[in-house]
Amino acid sequence: MNQELDNNLDFDDGLDDDLGGGLGGGFGDGLDDFDDFMNFDDDDPLNATGVSRKSLVIFFLIDTSGSMKGTKMGELNAVMEELIPEIRRVGEADTDVKIAVLTFSTSVMWMYSEPISIEEFEWTRLRADGVTSMGAAFKELNIRMSRNSFLNSPSLSFAPVIFLMTDGYPSDDYKEGLAALQQNSWYKYGLKTALGIGKEADDDMLAEFTGTKDTVVHAYSGGQLAHLIKVIAVTSSQIGSKSMTLSDDSGHELGMEDVFETKQKMLGQQIQEIIKSEGYGDNVPFDAGW
Repeated sequence: MNQELDNNLDFDDGLDDDLGGGLGGGFGDGLDDFDDFMNFDDDDPLNATGVSRKSLVIFFLIDTSGSMKGTKMGELNAVMEELIPEIRRVGEADTDVKIAVLTFSTSVMWMYSEPISIEEFEWTRLRADGVTSMGAAFKELNIRMSRNSFLNSPSLSFAPVIFLMTDGYPSDDYKEGLAALQQNSWYKYGLKTALGIGKEADDDMLAEFTGTKDTVVHAYSGGQLAHLIKVIAVTSSQIGSKSMTLSDDSGHELGMEDVFETKQKMLGQQIQEIIKSEGYGDNVPFDAGW
């Protein structure tokens, strides 16, 4: 399969034409009723007539349970404050990047009541306490990841970027929450990554969330945590905001599902290359308290 990156043609252009009643950009194959496929209630859910800017929402799901107290939370707060200016440089000039932060401990809470433009976003320092209600976080994300809620931008939309960070195992039924989330079309086609923090994080469980071990990484120290958060967030955002078309060996453009799958594989490959090149591995000693 040949791959072509085209900054002048976004897969949402084809998606928008499809929703408007015709097929464009080669991404309508196999989706005869896209409204049903994405669970939309109106004929033009993108509401994109006359709008050229494309929207990308980056979701951060962050464990703020008691085990994150001290060095872990301090490092995470510090790197997130540094990360925001770097994300502002991500994407094309016509991409509207927004941030949504969901924290979970005994309860789940959004940092802001709606996604905030990266130009206006300010990080609020997090505190750690309570248990790890990850399943509840998955359920809440499923509710908000909808055109009727957090993904209601009037512009064309890229599939969201979803970044999960945790240092332990869920204290609730995460499988029930994940099963509900897996029925969400935005989740299915979003770029999903996960970061295990410290020795108690379960990488196999995180791979259930991302769908592949290639997009799961593990931080063994404060320095690694800071570096990996930046690398994963920026790389995911760059790939997520990339306009892309794909064609097979015969030159026929492939469908939307192939585009999303290719982006996820591209993300996994880049993350694994970074890990190998920089010597991350199980032999790295843990920082004190990790």
